[in-house]
Amino acid sequence: MTESTEVTVTSSSGEVGLPVTLAAFEEALLNHAEAMGLPSGGVLVPVPQRVQVLTNMDGAMAGLTTDKRAQSMYLSKFMMAVSAGLFDAALNYLWDETITELRKRIVAYDLNYFFDLAVATPEKRKDLRGADDLVKITDEELIQAAARIGFISPVGRQQLDLVRFMRNHASAAHPNQHELQPFTLLGYMETCIKEVITLPQTSTMVATSRLLSNIKTTTLTAADTATFTTLFNGLRPDQAETLANGLFGIYVTLDSTATTRDNIRLVLHHLWPHLTDDTKFSFGTRHARFKANLDTKQADFAREFLESVNGESYLPEDVRTADIDVLLDRLHLAHNAMDNFYTEPPIIRELAAYVGTLPIPDGVRVKYVNGLVEIFLGRASGVSWSAAAICETLLGQLTPAEAALTLRIITGNEFAALLDYSKPVQQFDKLVAILAPKIVGRAATALLDHVQQFTGPRRSMALDTKMTELRAAAAAEPK
Repeated sequence: MTESTEVTVTSSSGEVGLPVTLAAFEEALLNHAEAMGLPSGGVLVPVPQRVQVLTNMDGAMAGLTTDKRAQSMYLSKFMMAVSAGLFDAALNYLWDETITELRKRIVAYDLNYFFDLAVATPEKRKDLRGADDLVKITDEELIQAAARIGFISPVGRQQLDLVRFMRNHASAAHPNQHELQPFTLLGYMETCIKEVITLPQTSTMVATSRLLSNIKTTTLTAADTATFTTLFNGLRPDQAETLANGLFGIYVTLDSTATTRDNIRLVLHHLWPHLTDDTKFSFGTRHARFKANLDTKQADFAREFLESVNGESYLPEDVRTADIDVLLDRLHLAHNAMDNFYTEPPIIRELAAYVGTLPIPDGVRVKYVNGLVEIFLGRASGVSWSAAAICETLLGQLTPAEAALTLRIITGNEFAALLDYSKPVQQFDKLVAILAPKIVGRAATALLDHVQQFTGPRRSMALDTKMTELRAAAAAEPK
């Protein structure tokens, strides 16, 4: 029925049994299948192909230490499946060995850190706690997160994706009719061993592991965290993102200690400049997810994480709209209360930190501009210079559309009465000078020209007919 090919099964101590004739073994199996009325044709891989794999297995496992081999149960099953002529089953066992090794490494490294990287949704993350929960992570999620940490090399990640594809479409894991070739199977085996099972930890992984351990077990000082600057400077953007996501996950975990969070805030101060805006926005989005799921405590921790680096501007627009609105109300109350020269600066400083350099949400744009104008022009009694200086910086960040809006506001009725006083008038002229370089568009430019050429009292601008017409034209001008 088949070619007679003999393979002697040996171990490191020598021959352990009589020569085993694969052909005879195959013939007995297939005859038994036929006797039971089962198909026998095309079930097993031809013997010569099995011999090719078996005689080259030791070379493919060259990087595997004796200790590792002794623990590799699925590689034994791989060999048995190959001997039986079931390459599709062998590929499945090879994949099982790879995934098992990855899981062992993850548990030994930092399980919670891995879960935070592997699972983006708070809903799923809350159900992942111990090593037994690793089975809830799909193979694809496992590989992606493991690659981000460094358990798999970038090249290995691509190769492993191919092995995973073939495992799903050419192994015993799912029905298929694909025939695996001997050296293809050996290549997959070598890839899994070289790129996962025996891949050593990189210096970045070791340093990150040490950092995570210190964060959870010791009390760090500013001097301690400064030593990690070298690590952060050497990180690629994706590595910095991975570390930041892990730190965020630890920070918002309910069972993290106050000391751990203190340590993370110190470390984050040095890591934050290395993160992209997309990464920073993702923390704001996760804050919103926690709020939507009524995970109030975790939402508070997420916000605290951002506040520790003045990152409130990366919160979602709806959250930012509400928060800016509250800050503007506080600023207005301070401006119109006693001691406004002293109470305004802290609030506008908080507003500036919150706004950052990001766009002002549409829902509070008019109120925001009004608030800046109110503080910058001051009161009849004078100007809070500390607040006005911060306000000037914010005015300098206005977009052309916001600058045109500001120009329309200060030439209207709202601040006309204030322009009866000398200090606000001086501030008005400064404000126009700040806005001038930002004004674009024919109608807005015409309004600016008329303001600059206006010779009457500043309080009279709101009553000027041409000014009213130009203001209306500028408001109707497409943005």
